[in-house]
Formats: sequence, C-alpha cells, structure tokens
Amino acid sequence: MAEDGVMHSPAAKGKMPIMVFFRDVRLLFRMDSLGSEILRIAVPAALALAADPVASLIDTVFIGRLGAVEIAAVGVSIAIFNQASKVTIFPLVSITTSFVAQEDIAERLAVLEMQRKNEAVRVKADDITLDNLEKGGSVTKIETKEVKDVLTPSASETDAYKSQNLDNLESHNTQTKAKKHQHTDSETYSSREKKHIPSASTALVMGAVLGILQAIFLISLAKPLLGIMGVRSDSPMLEPAKRYLSLRSVGAPAVLLSLAMQGVFRGLKDTTTPLCATVAGDLANVVLDPILIFVGHMGVSGAAIAHVLSQYLIVVILFCKLMKQVHLIPPSIKSLQFSRFLKNGFYLLGRVIAATSCVTLATSLAARLGTTPMAGFQVCLQVWMTSSLLADALAVAGQAIIACAFAEKDYQKATSAASRVLQMAFVLGLGLSLVVGLGLQFGSIAFSHDKHVLHLITIGVPFVAATQPINSIAFVFDGVNYGASDFAYSAFSMVVVALLSIACLFVLSKSNGFVGTWFGLTIYMSLRALAGVWRMGTGTGPWRFLRG
Repeated sequence: MAEDGVMHSPAAKGKMPIMVFFRDVRLLFRMDSLGSEILRIAVPAALALAADPVASLIDTVFIGRLGAVEIAAVGVSIAIFNQASKVTIFPLVSITTSFVAQEDIAERLAVLEMQRKNEAVRVKADDITLDNLEKGGSVTKIETKEVKDVLTPSASETDAYKSQNLDNLESHNTQTKAKKHQHTDSETYSSREKKHIPSASTALVMGAVLGILQAIFLISLAKPLLGIMGVRSDSPMLEPAKRYLSLRSVGAPAVLLSLAMQGVFRGLKDTTTPLCATVAGDLANVVLDPILIFVGHMGVSGAAIAHVLSQYLIVVILFCKLMKQVHLIPPSIKSLQFSRFLKNGFYLLGRVIAATSCVTLATSLAARLGTTPMAGFQVCLQVWMTSSLLADALAVAGQAIIACAFAEKDYQKATSAASRVLQMAFVLGLGLSLVVGLGLQFGSIAFSHDKHVLHLITIGVPFVAATQPINSIAFVFDGVNYGASDFAYSAFSMVVVALLSIACLFVLSKSNGFVGTWFGLTIYMSLRALAGVWRMGTGTGPWRFLRG
C-alpha cells in the first residue's frame, strides 16, 4: 500500500476481477491524494453541469406560468434539440477530453525529458571545467618545483591558491547553474502557458461545422420533427413548439462550441473555468427570462431568445480563456486530427444515438398521451436529468484521471481511480434519492398549479427518486470507459441496451401509459449500469490486466 493509502496492486492472482469495485472502500471518505484530485476536478464540474439544468428548471418554472400547453410544447422542443445536440456534440466532447489529457501528458513528459537531457549536459560541462582546472593546477605545481624556493611560493601556499580558485569556480558554477535553472524554468513555464494541443483545434473546427449544420437542420425541419414526436397539425402545442425550437436552434453553434471547449478544459483537468463561464451565462438567462417572457410579452419565444443569448455569452468567455492557454491556430491543416476523431467518433455517435433514442422515445410516448401527461412527464424528466447529471461530474474526473494514467501506463492508478469514483457515485446516488424524493414530492407546486399535472408528478416521484443510485453508477461508467478509450465496447453495448429498452418502452407504455413509460426508463438505466459492471468486473478489454 502506498503512503497515500491507495493500493498499487492491480489485482491479486486468483481473485475475481469483480472484487475491484470494493477495493479500498474504507478509503472512500479519506482525503488522500487520489480523493483530493477527484474532488478538485469533480466539484467545479458538478456545479457547471448542474448550472445549465437548473437554469432549464427555472425556465420550466417561468414557462409553466404561461399554461400547460406552453410547458408541454417547450418540453417536446427541448427533447428534439437535446437529441440533435447529443448526437453531434457528446461524441466530440468525450473524445476531446481523452485526447487532450493524453496529449497534455505527452507534452509534459517531453518537457521533463528535455530538462533531464539539458541537466545532464550542464553537469558534464561543469565536470569537464573542474577537471581541466585541477589538471592545470597540477602542472603549475610541478613547474614551480624547479624554480628556486626564494622565487616560488611554498607547496602549502600553492595548494591554498588552487583550493581558493576551485572554490571560486564552484561558487561561480553554482550561481550560474541556479540562474540557468531559473531561466530554464521560466522558459518552460512560458512555453507551457500556451500549449500545442492539436486535439483542441480539431474539436473547435468540428464543433463549429456541426453546430451550423444542426441549426440549418432543425430550423428547416422543425414542423416534421414535431410531427414525429407526436405533435399533430391540429394540436395547440404545434405553434409554440415550432417557434421555440426554431429560435432555440439559432444557438446550436454556440452550444456545440462551448461544449467542445469544455471538453478541452476537462482534458487539462481544469473544470473551474467552464464553471465560471457557465454560471455567468445561466445567470444572464435567468435574468432575461422574466424580462422577455412577461415584460416583453414574448412568451415561449422570449424564453428561447434568452437561452440563445446566454449560450453565446458562454462561448465568448471560454474562447478568451482558452486562447491564453492553448495555441488554437494549428501550424498546418495536416496537424489537425480529423481521422482520429472520426474513427472514434463513429463509435460514440452510434452510442449516443442509441442512448438518447430511449429518452426521446419516452418523451414521444408521453406526448401521445396528451397535453396533461406530457406536462407531468416533462417536469419529472427535467428533475430526473438534472439530479442524475450531477454524477456526470464524477465521470468527468474519472475520465481525465484514468486517461492520464493509461497514457503513463500507470494501471494501478487507473484501477484505483475507477473504483473510487464508482463508489462515490453510489453514495451520491443514495443522497440524491432522498433529496429528489422529498423535494419533488413537496415542491411540485412550483412547476404547475394544474391539479391533474401535480397528480401525475406525484406518480412519477418514486421512479425519479429510486433510480438515482442506478443512474449515478451508469453515468460514471461512461467516464471510466472513455478514460480507458474503450469507445467500441461503449458503442456496441449501448446499442444492445437500447434495443432491449425500446422494446420494453413500447410494451409497457401501451399497457400502463404514464407509469409504463417510467418503468421502461428504469429498465433502460439498469441495463446501462449492468453493461459497465460486466466490462470492468470480468476484466476484459482495456481492463484485462485485472486478471493477473
């Protein structure tokens, strides 16, 4: 066991890899080096991840004052927008975080290696200088012995003189070496102020292009997409939903760019900067919401415009900060890593489509039940996603730490980090169950005054609360797999999970309506968590070192 209390043996031979999930469980609440590193990354990430859903909840509160039709319309529009955004940006963000972490470690190791080589050259040069001086002193001593004693100093005086010269030279070399070290450290710090990370530039280019394409797609196909979601042409939800979706889509480039930059910062283990930018943007959204919705009498259009303006504010803040740390203009087009991104992005694209299709299908099934069930479902879903995404902060920390550990081939730390974040996720989920259950049970009046909507919210509370530990583990396993660059398994396992979950959603929703939809979502998250347990617990893929 290391000094910090973390076990550094991947797995003892003869033991089942499944026991890795219980490794060092007694250290769960200890603030050792690993625990401190996880919290240093996870806490700001949690606040940043929670900030946007909380702002969406506030949006829901304001829009809920307009009526059940408006809140249902916005719920369907948000589901479409989120589906499109996740399909395009989530693979990009996940890949960017891992690649930036790997490249940052590679650059640091290269700098350290260069420093070691320079130090070796300096030491060798100093040794040669001292050796030459000693040889010169010996020759002088031999020559002076042939001169008369009256004209030459004594041997003791000669030795004292030589010793004094050696001391002076050593003192001079020490001072020069210190100055060189200071200069080298300054140069190293200056060079690392702006890092050369090709993945950062690649992510921004792809984010901008995908954002523009997404905006064009959603604006031009708003009505057909709403129809697919179950909003018929004669539905009162159609017009407000179309207005909100079209206006919200104008902010798609900002959403994708901001998330791409957040992926870069996460790879650098900096989650504080994204937090500051997100809070600033969401505060602007909260301030603009009542002004545009009620004072400006713009209704759902005002809510959409407020959200778009806040997203562009976040982009400006993040871009200015990132320019100070990373060279965003690549030396050449060839340095961009499009092929690497596309290869792994293809896997995650399939995974995200499979994952989000389940939530989108559930929303569509709820919308087909009518305006009131959709309104109740939207409130529960917003709370469900808001609380569950808090666990994604642990996933961010796990991904960054595990990616760096794999890059350094430090499998012991990778294993310890994975076990710790999963244990933290389970404890977090238990806490969220209590908070969400009580909060939604007694605070649902904040979202609607419609007694039928409130009744449906009460029905959904047990599902929202009980699934929190499962959701937390499932989300953290995503970060663990991404940190290990296990993109292929993440994709294929999610496709299997989605196929089973979609079948359950159709069957349960048809037979049990609103309750059946929530049963289907519970099965979906349980299967996601099980897929993660299976991969690491059986010691396969990148975790095969756990077997022996």
